[in-house]
Amino acid sequence: MSTVTAESAVPVTDTPTDPRPSTASAPRHPRWELPAAIALLVATAVLYLWDLSASGMGNSFYAAAAQAGTQDWKALFFGSLDAGNLITVDKPPAALWLMALSGRVLGFSSFSMLLPQALAGIGSVWLLYRAVRRWSGPGAGLPAGAALAATPVAALMFKFNNPDALLVLLLAVGAYCTVRAAEKASATWLVLAGTAIGFGFLTKMLQAFLVLPAFVLVYLVVAPTSPLRRALHVLAAGVAVVVAAGWYVVVADLWPAASRPYIGGSTDNTVLDLALGYNGLSRIFGGDGNGGGGGGGGGNTGFGGETGLSRMFGAAFGPEVSWLLPAALVGLVAGLWFTRRAPRTDRTRAGLLLWGGWTVVTALVFSYMQGTVHPYYAIALAPGIAGVVAISGRELWRGRGHLPARIALASMVALTAGWAFVMLGWDGTWLPWLRWVVAVAGVLAAAAIATGVHLLRGAAVPVAVLALVACLGATSAYTVATAATAHSGSIPLSGPVSQSGGMGGGMGDTGSVSAELVAALRATTGRWAAASTGSQGAASLQLASGRPVMAIGGFNGGDPAPTLAQFQAYVESGQVRYYVEGGRGGGFGGGSQIATWVQENFAQVTIGGQTVYDLAVGAG
Repeated sequence: MSTVTAESAVPVTDTPTDPRPSTASAPRHPRWELPAAIALLVATAVLYLWDLSASGMGNSFYAAAAQAGTQDWKALFFGSLDAGNLITVDKPPAALWLMALSGRVLGFSSFSMLLPQALAGIGSVWLLYRAVRRWSGPGAGLPAGAALAATPVAALMFKFNNPDALLVLLLAVGAYCTVRAAEKASATWLVLAGTAIGFGFLTKMLQAFLVLPAFVLVYLVVAPTSPLRRALHVLAAGVAVVVAAGWYVVVADLWPAASRPYIGGSTDNTVLDLALGYNGLSRIFGGDGNGGGGGGGGGNTGFGGETGLSRMFGAAFGPEVSWLLPAALVGLVAGLWFTRRAPRTDRTRAGLLLWGGWTVVTALVFSYMQGTVHPYYAIALAPGIAGVVAISGRELWRGRGHLPARIALASMVALTAGWAFVMLGWDGTWLPWLRWVVAVAGVLAAAAIATGVHLLRGAAVPVAVLALVACLGATSAYTVATAATAHSGSIPLSGPVSQSGGMGGGMGDTGSVSAELVAALRATTGRWAAASTGSQGAASLQLASGRPVMAIGGFNGGDPAPTLAQFQAYVESGQVRYYVEGGRGGGFGGGSQIATWVQENFAQVTIGGQTVYDLAVGAG
């Protein structure tokens, strides 16, 4: 069999005859590309920005910290839960910096808080399109961006206030810079990639490093320079990662502990312990986490299902991100096989290594994590899956004149449609007809591709449309439904119904705080208007009143801040006025001791139906 021509980037024989390596400059812009790119960005903007405030404050844990950052610069820098600076969230503060700064400019509201999240989504789609386009042309770049935008968990997180939105944007920046670096062996671009990943660490710590193996592999394999220079460039990028991530760790840990908030989630009040402990090894190997911020306590795999290769296809992760995962796996294997004898600098294979390595490493870590894992983490998989599907699908389509390429492409379509049929059947009440449309389109498209019907004059376009319906119809509909639905709580889930997995589903309902209690809190003048054990009650009170409320023990009350002695000193000096019952986690850490001391020594009153202790009035 003869090799595929230069018009097809998938060599299907062991001896390609085209002497031209696929390291030429990026394809020129066809006329249709600019209108298509504008349409993609406009559609993405509408999807992510429309009715942006529908979810209200979303996760009140992060909303309270964003609000605090609009009131106090120290709270903004450290990511404090309150402007009184008792304790931070149990994540680094980079995402909070953007949300708080937006609130300072526009005034704090759900819209100003979520605007940076939506913009991060639009930016991620744009960067993915540009990165894939540089090596595989607009025929792959635009579908890659569209596939990311059409991923349900992306529509969820880019309209929510968890840190994952900024993380994905920074990972996309890193990937784009790696692509630019590998083209001409540019140390500058590779250092920029490392810098982006370093700031990813300041967004969600070690999770940002999951893409590093793919970035390093691609540069070491593809960059057109000597092995020694490639290694030195990678070393320089590693230094950039350490510097970009480490400056904040050094500043925070060297800052006098008495003049900054306690580092939530840590055991020794240091960011380094938080990174290596609760947000590091305990996430992977399990164990009890101190904080559990924004998503529950450590050592619980129940939120994401059982460990193993099937986790990404389970009821928790599956609807979030796995709609195109079967196609990505088939496309990755097929693409690497067909390009196995291509030149070292072959860009098709390089793209598959980049986005495929991103996908495989991230999916394996998520699948086998023994500690806390939540379905919305899956957004970190979305760009990798989209990149692999777009590149492999385009190249296999271009090589459709050859049976092996047709079989691989038909398998991608059939598996995608079949898996969508299965997942749509999990909830038979939502658009029950859609699964049958997708199934029929999948069968027809796969059969036509495998048998070569699309090679007939005029048949290619109808077959391509059928394949797109089969592959993107279900995930797009589920994504639109997700974007049109309000979501809240610490563990939001994609879908057409507002829901939150695990505990804390309703946290942050400021409407449950009575007007009388809000008025009482606003009338206070001390450092904190009130205190409540755990963040659930404290965040709601703070968001409703606009006054700092102390979250004793951090997210679930398990952090040793404040101690009983510290709390007694705050009360004695008049820095906190009320203690409000009803907070979560009263049995953890020092929270129970504080609650007991308050109950024994101060007057209990009822304000707006809420049990409150007035810390300015002694018992009896």
